[in-house]
Amino acid sequence: MSNMSVELCGVKLKNPLVAASGTFGFGREYNELYDIGVWGGVSVKGLTNEPRPGNPPHRMAETASGILNSVGLQNPGVDAFIRDELPLLAKRGVAVIANVAGATEESYREAVRKLSDSAVDIIELNISCPNVKQGGVQFGIYPGNAAALTEIVRPVCGKPLMVKLSPNVSDIAAIARAVAEAGADAVSLINTITGMAVDAKARRPLLANVTGGLSGPAIKPVALRMVWQAANAVTVPVVGMGGITTGEDAAEFLIAGAAAVMIGTANMTDPFAGPRILRELEDFIEEQGVADVNELVGSLSL
Repeated sequence: MSNMSVELCGVKLKNPLVAASGTFGFGREYNELYDIGVWGGVSVKGLTNEPRPGNPPHRMAETASGILNSVGLQNPGVDAFIRDELPLLAKRGVAVIANVAGATEESYREAVRKLSDSAVDIIELNISCPNVKQGGVQFGIYPGNAAALTEIVRPVCGKPLMVKLSPNVSDIAAIARAVAEAGADAVSLINTITGMAVDAKARRPLLANVTGGLSGPAIKPVALRMVWQAANAVTVPVVGMGGITTGEDAAEFLIAGAAAVMIGTANMTDPFAGPRILRELEDFIEEQGVADVNELVGSLSL
């Protein structure tokens, strides 16, 4: 068997597959189907300092080769996560990545501070949420804003800090460089691409929020491009995601420069996607005569 373990910001993962935030909950339901300990890591549902009810329905819409979601960060809050959900994940032997969102700099900072005192392994800073103080401008759109938020939470973050980047920008490399220079230990990308769907007969949007985030196989080419650009722009590890549904898809992201990959929408169309993609990736690297999965990382020939 080839070596499948990787290291991410000093944290050892048994394999490079991580369940992506927002598609795996806190792992509880999937663990009823199979041992989620097969994953290298789990990035939990996006957490905010206070509980959030999320957006009104409809919050999901199926599209060609993907889905649109506008869930609105529904979650029980950081305190409830630490008390009720983290113990189960800690017992499963996976790296626990806490995805953190917020409406203000202060709410981000407080959530990160609390999680730093918990048993999570990595904190993933989601900088694609509305910046209420700036009238809805997103933290992740401008390099200066992204760097500023990273700098604000860095002093209270006692865990490796990974920043999740939005694809809805003109220069992903500039954003990646900005957060790396501001103290991020890694970057993850891409988050969903903003889109919308319309009910032509009713002449109304399908989502109550009108727009939502597009994910699934439809965004894979964009995700691959941005992961490659980011990996060539920074020296910190890059975690890639966006439309991965097979082991060969995962290999493509590794070859493009990702140190690990996240599996998202595939979990919603196939509850057993994680174990299946892992088997397919293992088969792929053995067929290619690769002794260590890390040999794939950044091996793209131009």
